[in-house]
Amino acid sequence: MTPGDDLEKPTRKLYIETVGCQMNVLDSELVVAGLRGQGYELTDDINQADTILYNTCSVREQAENKVYSALGRIKAIKESRPDVSIGVLGCMAQKDQGLVLRRAPHVDLVVGPGQLARVPELLEESRRDKAPKMAVSLARTDGPKHQITASFAEYDPARDPEMRPSPFQAFVRIMMGCDKFCTYCIVPSVRGPEQSRPPADIIAEARRLVDQGVVEITLIGQTVNSYKYAKGPDQTTRLADLLEHLHAIDGLARLKFVTNFPNDMGDDLLQAVRDLPKVARYLHVPAQSGCDLVLKRMKRMYTVALYDDMMARIRATVPDAAVSSDFIVGFCGEDEDSFQRTVALVERSRFKNSFIFKYSPRAGTKADSLWADDVPEDVKRRRNNELLAVQNAISVDDNRAFVGRTVEVLVEGPSKASQKLSEKGGPTQLTGRTTCDRVVVFDGDERLTGTFARVRVHGVSSVTLFGAVETSKFVGAPA
Repeated sequence: MTPGDDLEKPTRKLYIETVGCQMNVLDSELVVAGLRGQGYELTDDINQADTILYNTCSVREQAENKVYSALGRIKAIKESRPDVSIGVLGCMAQKDQGLVLRRAPHVDLVVGPGQLARVPELLEESRRDKAPKMAVSLARTDGPKHQITASFAEYDPARDPEMRPSPFQAFVRIMMGCDKFCTYCIVPSVRGPEQSRPPADIIAEARRLVDQGVVEITLIGQTVNSYKYAKGPDQTTRLADLLEHLHAIDGLARLKFVTNFPNDMGDDLLQAVRDLPKVARYLHVPAQSGCDLVLKRMKRMYTVALYDDMMARIRATVPDAAVSSDFIVGFCGEDEDSFQRTVALVERSRFKNSFIFKYSPRAGTKADSLWADDVPEDVKRRRNNELLAVQNAISVDDNRAFVGRTVEVLVEGPSKASQKLSEKGGPTQLTGRTTCDRVVVFDGDERLTGTFARVRVHGVSSVTLFGAVETSKFVGAPA
């Protein structure tokens, strides 16, 4: 042992921001857990951090612009404290590695989703690299500096319960990647092909989470209902089978899964949602458009008639299920008739809510190479607002049916408005979700967080139910 080997290493402080989907939220949790194992301490003060990471999304231009703006703002931090390590992780890193380094040369770390397991090792490597302005050669093979490999290795290490945003809720990845290759989407290029995890691994992870106090697990995948794991010619596990296995775990109270693909919404899955009490009565199934010509151009692989049939089967099998959707307005070649067909689909489907986005071209996608972005920005904006207004009117109307009813809510904690209300001497306002994924807000003791409360609804908006607590109970196995 050399002098000083027994001295404790100084704690490094880590700041991380996450942009994008549930996959990124889980990836950030796992990256932080890995770094904590190396002695890092998480901070929410970027000015106190000596390691700053951005976990990024490439699905929409706005998400990338947000990251570049953040990188621009912290350039001064790097200039004043050159030892600070700055990293860009995730999908944007995988897609635009060279561009990231050109636009933000003060970045030290660029790591795609397939290399996240190496972040602790690569950070240390970057600190040993004394090259001017750029101190890192990360996620590389034997090639030149800054070469990023295209590996899409599975990344689901042991979980650190302290790193979950919620101690009683957790995401579990059951598959990664996507094989659909929609013409507007970059995900297959940055996340790789569909790979389903072995069911035994998923069940074991879920059991560990429940042992740590988790009562609600959300299964995630780019197209989660495409999950299929074949152990042999006669041993194939699908999502419906997996739900049944997970449902049997003692202490687990609620199961959810997102996001679904219309073509893979089989009757066996709908019957599992109907017959397994722990499975949430909620399905998120993006439609993207209500026009067959646009869907074909998007390469969505289904027609409006198929989507309508799926909705009819959902209503017939699970009448109390809430369905939400995604839509892109202003896609290449979308005319006014195409858009009105989308409006009609929303009107007859009566989604709980819809996530509506204006189309933005993504470099590297087929749509960007084949067609002009020919819908003017003001038309996209108008269509976005019109479709949102239609959806909001439906949401308010359907939510009114809950007034006077008592719903069971998993209490997630104080609402966003709670702190302001408390500062004015008002009561603590809590928020949670029903089994059909409706947000419920009500006054209550913060100690109710993590319990299931029965709340009587007395008012609604397009996105929220408002009510008062009747009773509450704890369900789960605390660590």
